[in-house]
Amino acid sequence: MVTQSVTPPSFGDERASQRLAPGFLLANRYLIQEVIGSGGMGSVYRARDMHFPNVPRLVAVKEMINTSPDPLVRQTIVQNFEREANILATLNHPSIPKIYDYFSFENRSYLILEYIHGKDLEAIINETPGFLPEEQVLHWAIQLCDVLAYLHNHKPDPIIFRDMKPSNIMINLSGDVVLVDFGIARTFQVGQKGTMIGTEGYSPPEQYRGEATPLADIYALGATLHHALTRRDPRLEPPFSFSERPIRKINPSVSPELEAVINTALEYEPSKRYQSAEAMKEALLNVARKTGALSRLPTAATISSSAIKPLWTFKCEDEIRASPILYQGKVFIGSYDYNLYALDAINGSFVWKYPTEGGVVTRPAVYENEIFFGSEDGNLYVLNVRTGKLLWTYSTNGPVRSSPRIAEELVVFGSDDHRLYVLSIPHSRALWTFSAADAIRSTPLIAQERIYVGCESGDFYCLDLRGELKWRQQARRAITASPILVGQALYFPSLDGILYAMEARTGWMLWRFRMAKGSITTPANAENLIFVGSADGHLYAVDIRTGREAWRFRTEHQVSGSPTVYKDAVYFGSADGMFYCLDARNGRLRWQFQTGGPITSAPLIYDDIVYIGSADHILYALLA
Repeated sequence: MVTQSVTPPSFGDERASQRLAPGFLLANRYLIQEVIGSGGMGSVYRARDMHFPNVPRLVAVKEMINTSPDPLVRQTIVQNFEREANILATLNHPSIPKIYDYFSFENRSYLILEYIHGKDLEAIINETPGFLPEEQVLHWAIQLCDVLAYLHNHKPDPIIFRDMKPSNIMINLSGDVVLVDFGIARTFQVGQKGTMIGTEGYSPPEQYRGEATPLADIYALGATLHHALTRRDPRLEPPFSFSERPIRKINPSVSPELEAVINTALEYEPSKRYQSAEAMKEALLNVARKTGALSRLPTAATISSSAIKPLWTFKCEDEIRASPILYQGKVFIGSYDYNLYALDAINGSFVWKYPTEGGVVTRPAVYENEIFFGSEDGNLYVLNVRTGKLLWTYSTNGPVRSSPRIAEELVVFGSDDHRLYVLSIPHSRALWTFSAADAIRSTPLIAQERIYVGCESGDFYCLDLRGELKWRQQARRAITASPILVGQALYFPSLDGILYAMEARTGWMLWRFRMAKGSITTPANAENLIFVGSADGHLYAVDIRTGREAWRFRTEHQVSGSPTVYKDAVYFGSADGMFYCLDARNGRLRWQFQTGGPITSAPLIYDDIVYIGSADHILYALLA
């Protein structure tokens, strides 16, 4: 339930540190979901920006509660908080969160920031068994030098971060660093002194004397990298004692070259350190070149299943084998409990459902506020999107497991009765049908005024929009997957274990790629790669030009869920119950999420939210 409120509740001084409850609507805009961090002066929340009601846009809400009885201290605290807002407002860098809003109510102030999904480096260090790989730490160190160089060269005045440490470094799901908490950052002016501020153990000697220059951030970065490679927290050690804890004595797998770079950054005298973040970055790149790590620098950090929390879940009464769609702020999903469900995309709340007489395994299609889907009861159903009321149906003589496709006021789908149906939407009747050699469970592709579809006999057909057969090819076994078109070529797999590439106009074979077992997954494409899953337990990435394997990723069971590409990642489920996110370029695992049953559907991804159903009866909404 959402609690409407313009201002936060007044708890009184004795309860001023009480957190905002989930469901609280801050400033009539930001719907609080959960606490994601806390400190001595407030909390950080994950929230939804309700100014975008049809888009699940997430933000981070940073709260500062000012309880000091001294008016001057209160004023200073507010000024420092405002300084963080003002600094962030001037920054534009991929490793710095964007600021969206800033406001105060009574004794509370709030920053509304870009939400970073991932984990902070301190948590990764603590949760990783053994030591972090040197190449991974190198990757992060180079990125941190980049963001420090950006801050130190900021115009008109350089910005000193002053609090570099693992807990202020987020690692997002792309494996990249994001620097958070600019609460004590300040502009730098030569000769200016201030109070000692920072974090003991990470701060250099001069910062204890109230002096902070760009070289202070270099020292703190060295301390952070020392911690990451040795797992020795400098807050628990005597200050400035890193030389007493040589990195390679604790972690012999670290190269002498990287140890030397970190030791230089940790020099007691500022003049002996790297004199700029750019100089330290170049030294790190030289380490990567010399050790051979430059070509192997990782692009992703793996986040475990336990770290992924769904934004929401919705439980049906039976397995979810169908793939969802999103339309006008609603998610539509079919279930083997015979129903099509409409859910609120923001929170997963139930809107309506429509019962059929059979399992629903098809992905719906939408046309002008009408939703089309097939059922194993043999019918195509057409409902009003808003109300879920039945508008019309069309009956076939077999289960409908082929998802409908819509183009030019036509809806096209197949049936287990061996026929392909082409219906006129305005007239709610068939214009023509095509008889195939066997059941059609493949979802048809409509492109370039042609229809492409496979069937269970292994036949693959190309028809024009009048139903005339233009060409036919044949695989050795069933074609259950749906074809995709990239440029002028078609790509689809078969249960014969082959991924086919054909010229779309003629059906001429371009190449074949052989897998160990068959496939029922619809391929996905990104740049020069085709992604396809197989019953042999692998997701394959195949070079689109040559038909050769670029990489493969192994799961614990057959991959029967079709992959989806979003940004630079590929997402898919497996019969092992796991949902995977891989780097599309190299197949490295970024994160995985365990469901309670096999996943046979394809994910829907929209505005950084992944919607995926499982045989455990649950539809999950996850952050991409």
